[in-house]
Amino acid sequence: MNETKTRQRQPKPQRPNLKKVSPLPTEEQIREFIRTSKGPVGKREVARAFNVRGPAKIALKAMMKKMSMPGDIAKDKRRFQKVGVLPPIDVIEVAFVDKEGDLFGKPVNWGFEAPPPPILILDKAGRGPALGIGDRVLAKLTPAGDDAYEARVMKRMPAGAGRLMGIYEAIAGGGRLRPVDRRYRHEVSIAAKDSMDAEHGDLVAVEIVATRHHGPQQARVLERYGKMERARNLSLIAIHAHGIPHVFTEAAEEQARKAKAAPLGARTDLRSIPLITIDGEDARDFDDAVWAEADTDPANEGGWHLLVAIADVSWYVRMGDALDHDAYERGNSTYFPDRVVPMLPEELSNGWCSLKPKEDRPCLAAHMWIDKDGKLLRHKFVRGLMKSVARLTYTQVQTAIDGHPDDTTGPLVEPILKPLYGAFHSLLKSRHERGTLELDLIERQILVDKEGHIKGVVPRARYDSHKLIEEFMITANVAAAERLEGSAYPCVYRIHDRPDPERVESLKEALGTLDLPAPNPSSARPADFNRILTKVRGGPHEHLVNTLVLRTQAQAVYSPHNVGHFGLALRRYAHFTSPIRRYSDLLVHRAIIAAEKLGDGGWDPARDPDLEDMAEYISMTERRSSKAERETVDRFTATYLGNQIDATFRGRVNGVSRFGVFITLDETGADGILPMRNLPRDFYDLDEAHHRLIGQRHGLVLQVGQPVVVRLLETDDITGSIVFEYVEGSSLEGSNRDDKRRPRGNHKPFSAKKSHGDARQKRRRR
Repeated sequence: MNETKTRQRQPKPQRPNLKKVSPLPTEEQIREFIRTSKGPVGKREVARAFNVRGPAKIALKAMMKKMSMPGDIAKDKRRFQKVGVLPPIDVIEVAFVDKEGDLFGKPVNWGFEAPPPPILILDKAGRGPALGIGDRVLAKLTPAGDDAYEARVMKRMPAGAGRLMGIYEAIAGGGRLRPVDRRYRHEVSIAAKDSMDAEHGDLVAVEIVATRHHGPQQARVLERYGKMERARNLSLIAIHAHGIPHVFTEAAEEQARKAKAAPLGARTDLRSIPLITIDGEDARDFDDAVWAEADTDPANEGGWHLLVAIADVSWYVRMGDALDHDAYERGNSTYFPDRVVPMLPEELSNGWCSLKPKEDRPCLAAHMWIDKDGKLLRHKFVRGLMKSVARLTYTQVQTAIDGHPDDTTGPLVEPILKPLYGAFHSLLKSRHERGTLELDLIERQILVDKEGHIKGVVPRARYDSHKLIEEFMITANVAAAERLEGSAYPCVYRIHDRPDPERVESLKEALGTLDLPAPNPSSARPADFNRILTKVRGGPHEHLVNTLVLRTQAQAVYSPHNVGHFGLALRRYAHFTSPIRRYSDLLVHRAIIAAEKLGDGGWDPARDPDLEDMAEYISMTERRSSKAERETVDRFTATYLGNQIDATFRGRVNGVSRFGVFITLDETGADGILPMRNLPRDFYDLDEAHHRLIGQRHGLVLQVGQPVVVRLLETDDITGSIVFEYVEGSSLEGSNRDDKRRPRGNHKPFSAKKSHGDARQKRRRR
């Protein structure tokens, strides 16, 4: 009776009676068992299913090792699985986002040669930050037809869970990982069998496979990226560590190769207008050109007519095509000291979409009329064909306007440069009138030669010529937002929300210790912050206050919902001026072309995507690029300083914590850590409210913004970390105090030698 029921329940495949010990199954039985299983199958699962025990397991292992498998069964080192079949629950990594904003993933533990089936990730809104590429989730998987799956998120995994990137260092019996993330403190060991034949010095991605209470973590190599040759490849670390797409699809490359000159057609002919481009010496693309003249309208005495022409990327990149897919996947170009990962292939980014001098180029141009005080009166958008008369640098333009032109700028000073500066000074009046936030921040510039060798790290120069271009671009961005605001087409705004009142309240407390007034947390305006910044300019607290005000601000993002731009004190603002390197600007171009009926390449209602998801995605790619760029600058800086060990430098305190003091050097802008162990021997109180450390015995005070002298102890070009030592007597504030009384307030005491603040250690040392 039981045998009859077994045959009815499982006629195919021939499942064993688990109450009896069966002989070895046939190869066909094993193959059929694999096909009907819901997940990967190894020797253990087969032995359990067919009740194979004892010595018979050895024979089963040998049998399965020699088995041939048909094309519908995939195999990795130890497991078998039907092609396209996934387990009911698995860990999924977000792999890409499609044009509609849908997330697609791949199994984290997929080890088969055949590619995994596509997985659509369904993530409910309101469950925390939106998922991005590289994020991992535990998900319930259900078949969705056509060999695809849907994944419903059950739990989000910690950022970067289980996956690391670093340099493989060969040792006896295997290797170890030198992580590129300076915050990762665990030792990681890699067995020879899990090394994927990595060689000493290779950049690799690994997965943690075992952790122990004592001893190193165990990992296996997932990918090899080749040798790290110090400075030449430092940017590769960031590209791979952040998953920045850097290889175009063949379809996109082919489309770019076939691009050709745009015809004049119905375009407005702007070639008679002497437009010029102004960029940095190291600029890799030229996508904006400017021109200005005094307004001839008697009703606008002292006013100006501005023209900002932007490369017409939408002519070459159409919604839904291969170039569009690759551009959206990148979201923006990413700039490193020695290379750029462009949003578009070189044929476009440095070719047809670069406004090279003396060459015809298609453009989308904004005619704008402003009054003598810089107020935007009206604007008009045209699709044109232009020819730049000169490619100038910021330094060239500033030197020329200061009375020292060269052969190129000499003939341009009177007819072109002076009108540009006249319009610029009017725009500055508008900027000051509305109270734009004026933070004084220094940007580092890495000087690299053609061979990739680092020649220096210097603060990036800031001239009026930089500000001129910024003001022209801001005005064009405002005009674009105004044009789309009342149209039938969507607008991706660049929004910068008001500061969180809690952050402003914290700033207010900190400023109170310096006897400085603070803005009202519930109604703070940019002008309120400016008054504070003006008050400390040139004084000892300038750096401290600039840092505190910066940390108070919200982060600017892209959104179809306009809340204004707090930092620029503007009610509406949309990025329009760089479609060659920002996908947001390309979206704005398409909407304007459609709204103005300017021809092909505009917004296609038939492909109308979810703009909210797209805005969230390109905000994520912008953050990804910014972080990668900052980390790479840190690595280049650490490499540059590597041959100056034991040298002393002047710098400023940039932050304090329980484990040390953050220092920014004056000359290079390099950021490093001054650990507690490298401070003068003492017990220190962390005064969080006043952003300072206070020595209990000798009264040494280290406060954010305070100048100090430090000695360089060590650098690490792979992680970008720099470690300093305090030079006795170097602090210009509080170093000579000898007040042994504990300061009052909410302070947290700890020792320079035991920064974890262990009370028993503290008592013993006293």
